[in-house]
Amino acid sequence: MNTSLIWTAFTTILVKEIRRFTRIWVQTLLPPAITMTLYFIIFGNLIGSRIGEMGGFGYMEYIAPGLIMMSVITNSYGNVVSSFFGTKFQHHIEELLVAPVPNWVILAGFVAGGVARGLAVGLIVTLLSLFFTSLQVQHLGITVTTVLLTAILFSLGGFINAIYANSFDDISIVPTFILTPLTYLGGVFYSISLLPGFWHLVSQFNPILYMVNSFRYGLLGVSDIHIGFAFAMILGCIVILASYALHLLKIGKGIRN
Repeated sequence: MNTSLIWTAFTTILVKEIRRFTRIWVQTLLPPAITMTLYFIIFGNLIGSRIGEMGGFGYMEYIAPGLIMMSVITNSYGNVVSSFFGTKFQHHIEELLVAPVPNWVILAGFVAGGVARGLAVGLIVTLLSLFFTSLQVQHLGITVTTVLLTAILFSLGGFINAIYANSFDDISIVPTFILTPLTYLGGVFYSISLLPGFWHLVSQFNPILYMVNSFRYGLLGVSDIHIGFAFAMILGCIVILASYALHLLKIGKGIRN
C-alpha cells in the first residue's frame, strides 16, 4: 500500500471523527465546559478561599492544570470508545476490514480523532480558567508534549475498551469504576506531599498522577514527581497500549465474531 493511499485512509477516518464530535458539539464540547466551570466555582472560589495556598500558589491556580488535564483525559477516552463501538455496533467496521487498510492506520485514525476532541475541550477549559485565575506557561514544550501524549494514551485506552465492549453498558464500566477514581486520586485537587507515607506510596502507582504533575510543571513550574520519570511512565504506557490494541485488531478480537 503506497503512502498516498495510507494518507487518504488516515485522513478519511480522522475527518469523519472530527465531523462526528463537532456536528453534535452541544453534547461533546459544551457539557465539559459547563462541568469544569462548576469545578472552578465550587472548588476554586468557595472551597479554595478557605484552603489558601498549596505548593506556593493560590488554590485556584494550583488546581487549574489538573482540571484541564481531567477534561482532556475524559474526552479523548470517551470519543474513541463511543465512536469505535458505534462502528462495531452499526457494522461499519466491516467496511474497514475488507478495505486494504493496515491495522495501524485504523488505530491511528481513531486515536487522532480522540486526540482532536481532547485537545479541543482542553483548549476550551483553558480559556475558561482564565476567567478565574491567571496562568503563565513556564515550560511550553513540556506543557504541549504532556497534553498531547496524555490524549494519545487515553484514546488508546478508549479503543481497547471499545474492542472488548459487547453493549453500550460495557463502554461506561471503565470510565465509571476505574478512570474516574484514578483521576480524582491523581493529584488534581491536592499535592501528594500532603499524604501520609503509605498513601503517598500508593499514589505513585496511579499513572494519571504523572500526567497531571507534568502538565502542572509545564504551567506553574512545580511538580511532586520527577519530570523525566513521569515522561518515561507516560511513553511506556503508550507503547504497551498501542501494541496491545494492534494485537487485538490483528486477531480480530470483538470484531470478527
